[in-house]
Amino acid sequence: MRLTTRGRYAVTALLDLALQTSQQDGAVSLSDIAKRQSISISYLEQLFSKLRKRGLVSSIRGAAGGYYLAKPLNEIDVMSIISAVDESVDAMQCEGRGDCHDGTMCLTHDLWCALSNHIEQYLKSITLAQLLDMEHVQSISERQHIPSIKDINTITLSTSEANPA
Repeated sequence: MRLTTRGRYAVTALLDLALQTSQQDGAVSLSDIAKRQSISISYLEQLFSKLRKRGLVSSIRGAAGGYYLAKPLNEIDVMSIISAVDESVDAMQCEGRGDCHDGTMCLTHDLWCALSNHIEQYLKSITLAQLLDMEHVQSISERQHIPSIKDINTITLSTSEANPA
């Protein structure tokens, strides 16, 4: 079993959205999430389209537009996010069909089935609210908001170009 970048990025993006929503009023732009999390905007657009269809996020158009969570933090669990982007946590090679060994069930089918069920239940039990309370989340979020040297140079350059001596 391997959770692909699609599932990881979806959870990361929604956690970022939850953090921003708790710190500011209004919608959060995908470009801001993309910058903080180093995820391409086009990839985020695909993910957020699926998340919106599943009722996890809503959007506002226009200059002050962006996304916001469509449900309270404690009602959005990690498994719902992963499922919304068509991802699975299935550890079975046969995807549950029971045809993993030359068309029949393999010796370890029940083991991988039980593991898949445990992983799914665990991810259903963790909400965005709980993720926000995890030990390192706030400090990592603060670090992601510190402007980089590149950003500072750009701001300085832009200012000096606007006011030539």
